[in-house]
Amino acid sequence: MPLLKNNAFVPDTFVNVDDDAALPDSGNVIVSLARLQKDWNVIAGHAASFGVRLLNTDKAVQLEPYLGHLSLIVLAFPSFGDGRSYSIARALRLNGYRGELRAEGNVLPDQLQFMKQVGFDSFIVTDRFALQDWQAASHQMSLAYQRGLFRAAQETEVWSSRHEGFVAWEEQPHAG
Repeated sequence: MPLLKNNAFVPDTFVNVDDDAALPDSGNVIVSLARLQKDWNVIAGHAASFGVRLLNTDKAVQLEPYLGHLSLIVLAFPSFGDGRSYSIARALRLNGYRGELRAEGNVLPDQLQFMKQVGFDSFIVTDRFALQDWQAASHQMSLAYQRGLFRAAQETEVWSSRHEGFVAWEEQPHAG
């Protein structure tokens, strides 16, 4: 399946390694969360970059000890209606993860901008849609209802658009 990154199909430089398979001597690898936790000392010594695959039932907090070492985190979308990986992605970005965040599974063009708003920057997609469909989807909306963590430069918040010239205030906690 193609890897969509920066509005283009690019080669995937990472290789998936099963839990019972030996790590290759070189090359970028992706392992499961269980394997990352179990074999951390071996994986940390791997010569190339490494990433981890999370299920949508895993918790972002489980990756906190490893965030500074990971080059890639792959989040699963088993169905287009299952949004748990959106929450995981946002939590990872809020916890300081700055590496590549990849969506994999049932990813559709009409979800692309929402995924980018919570921090995804690459997508494993099916051959069902042409590259032009993905490119068009990435520019379809120019307004967002909430602040994105890694919002596209051309995207504006609705509030800012309606109140041009005013400075947005930071939300304050309720007093009781």
